[in-house]
Amino acid sequence: MRVILFLSIVLAAGLAHGASVILVFGDSLSAAYGIRQDAGWVRLLEQRLASERPDLRVVNASVSGETTAGGLARLPAALAAHKPRIVIFALGGNDGLRGLPAAAMLENLSAMVGEAHKRGARVLVTGMRVPPNYGQRYTAEFEAAFANVAKRHKTAFLPFLLEGVASRRELFLDDRLHPTEAAQPLILENVWRALQPLLK
Repeated sequence: MRVILFLSIVLAAGLAHGASVILVFGDSLSAAYGIRQDAGWVRLLEQRLASERPDLRVVNASVSGETTAGGLARLPAALAAHKPRIVIFALGGNDGLRGLPAAAMLENLSAMVGEAHKRGARVLVTGMRVPPNYGQRYTAEFEAAFANVAKRHKTAFLPFLLEGVASRRELFLDDRLHPTEAAQPLILENVWRALQPLLK
């Protein structure tokens, strides 16, 4: 009995070690800012995959406050370290909050997707929206940038990471920027629907 148990543990460890990586590369919305780490949507994704796809494991390389320029600078090291099978890009929100040029954000995201593709990874681009503080033109250009990147590189695409969440004030912390723990399962479902085709 002990031998069987030991072999089961060794086999499980070997499968985990050899599992393909899904790299989540985002900002505070993916880094579980302001809530328990184990309640964030990335951890919930990890838990779902553990039961449904044990051949896959999740690495969360998200950094609170990250812009697409910062992400582009640190992406090569992350790709080299983790050799992901799939990369989920969830960056851009901080570009919008700072009113950074949408065209520059588009090019940064495009360059990141290109780097991931060079390494043989499949990509999911998640979109974001911003309040109309900087005017209707900027708001439209910002939202369109994500779709343009996905179209340019023919990647999987989630138009809005916070679909079904953004309009509900009760699902945000007092800063009105970061979703609560209650919002995380909803975000996971958004990501899951867009991610599933890449898991086949």
